[in-house]
Amino acid sequence: MSNSPETGNQRRKEVVVCGGGVIGVCTAYFLAKNGAIVTVIEQSSIACAASGKAGGFLALDWCDGGPVSSLARASFNLHRSLSDELDGASSYGYRPLTTLSVSIDESQSGPSGRAKDVPSWIDGPVKEWKPIGTAQTTAQVHPQLFTRCLMTTAVENYGAKVVIGKVEKVGFTAGDDGGRVESVVLEDGRVIKADSVVLAVGPWSSKLGIVSSLFRVYGLKAHSIVLEPKDPDAITPHALFLSYYSAQGGKPMDPEVYPRPTGEVYICGMSTTEEVPDDPEQVVPNLESIRVLKQVARNVSTHLEGEAQVKAEQACFLPCTDDGNPVIGELPGMKGCFVATGHSCWGILNGPATGAALAELIMDGQASIVDLRSFCPARFVAPSRR
Repeated sequence: MSNSPETGNQRRKEVVVCGGGVIGVCTAYFLAKNGAIVTVIEQSSIACAASGKAGGFLALDWCDGGPVSSLARASFNLHRSLSDELDGASSYGYRPLTTLSVSIDESQSGPSGRAKDVPSWIDGPVKEWKPIGTAQTTAQVHPQLFTRCLMTTAVENYGAKVVIGKVEKVGFTAGDDGGRVESVVLEDGRVIKADSVVLAVGPWSSKLGIVSSLFRVYGLKAHSIVLEPKDPDAITPHALFLSYYSAQGGKPMDPEVYPRPTGEVYICGMSTTEEVPDDPEQVVPNLESIRVLKQVARNVSTHLEGEAQVKAEQACFLPCTDDGNPVIGELPGMKGCFVATGHSCWGILNGPATGAALAELIMDGQASIVDLRSFCPARFVAPSRR
């Protein structure tokens, strides 16, 4: 990617990134690092929504066999490089993990069918288990710390700015081809000029007419709790993907458990499709979903019951598309207006490669780190309208 300082008659590109989640922040980071003048507009605060409440699980090859494979592999490796660059182990909890598939059955009276090398803290009614990821293929970050670390670095090292405000519209110059981006207008009347605009607002893409007129983005509401065990040193770095059988019967649930190097244990699941509110601060968890997650925690480990402190009960919306793939690229008929959304549960994993590729597309006219053609917004538009 070219680095383009303002020299001679060459003017640095001014880019406005709408959205302070992991996708927007990663894009802003790589744009600013490579010479753009970057302004991030966020309605509430950096990493206030899913990027502050997600699990932060990273997998090298779990998306293999589908369109997201190359994006995920590039991003997994980029996470490692960013950790080396930014001291991720200490600044935002980056570390490799062993990942296990664990079957828990509430109806069992105690642990059974458990091999001797299963981590000792997983002492609930284990039905069966197996490894599904190694320290070479799975890892984790604390997503809120990761996102805020990148934003702070972009501000302090590369001159990016953060503006708190709500986007009202994107301004375009008139033109037969649909026009070109010239500004972003905020609800309070502020106008921020721009050569390019990136719309990285996750499930709130559905609130923007220029996006919703082309394709649908809907929100999947996911719940989570964060616990602080009395003895965090007893919890080993093993991520758990559960098949959880309730004593009441029915299909198994699939919650996930992520111990963090901060001493916390994050547990998520209980997802439903719901209407996305206008403000991220209006997202509240469903009490029954939180109750179930606490019950799951108790049955996974005695370390996660009793004296374990509940640090958070929360929910967030994951941005999803009808074909299940993210949308990354320039909106058809809107020169200089780019979108990055629809990453579903893989937003934290795929944030770095999405941001790096989009920065290349904006700065150089094409992406080299990963082929974005599978994610082009024009795939939703009839050929006659492109």
